Amino acid sequence: MILETLNPEKWVDNYADYLYNYTIVRVNDPIATQDLISETFLAGLKAQKNFKGEATERTWLISILKRKIIDHYRKSNSTKGKAEIKISYHNPDSEGDWLEENAADPFDKTAEDQIENEELRLAILECLETLDTRQAEIFKMKTIDEIDTDVICKEFNITPSNLWVIIHRARKSLMECLEKNWLN
Repeated sequence: MILETLNPEKWVDNYADYLYNYTIVRVNDPIATQDLISETFLAGLKAQKNFKGEATERTWLISILKRKIIDHYRKSNSTKGKAEIKISYHNPDSEGDWLEENAADPFDKTAEDQIENEELRLAILECLETLDTRQAEIFKMKTIDEIDTDVICKEFNITPSNLWVIIHRARKSLMECLEKNWLN
């Protein structure tokens, strides 16, 4: 039995098109497809030492990609992270993007509702200050300013996976802070 060897320098030339076609029919989103393929190549590079040579290089990369696709759907179907905090009170055309404002009649607000919303806004701003500077900046860029993932990744020299880990940790920290300081 001949054992296969890896040649990462040729992965893009040899497998990018195949992996793209494989992924696009499963994800139906060109940008997500490109991200998943990039993550697959990165994971392959990191896991080179685990390659035993019992499968072809392409088969091995497909097995990594399948796990990335599963993770992609887990993330998109998860209820975690779907609610994003948006603060846009500085926009003169809008009173904000708060769920309460969009769901409720804006003319039916009591003074108590307005005070509570202002208290929540201030609590969120205070909690944002407790985050690590880099984490807070990335969180604000993605969830408040709605800057594209690629732009943020390039600016901070991180991968999309790293970005989402940072966002997840920031959300978790903000929720803990809000539970501790605002809900009690």
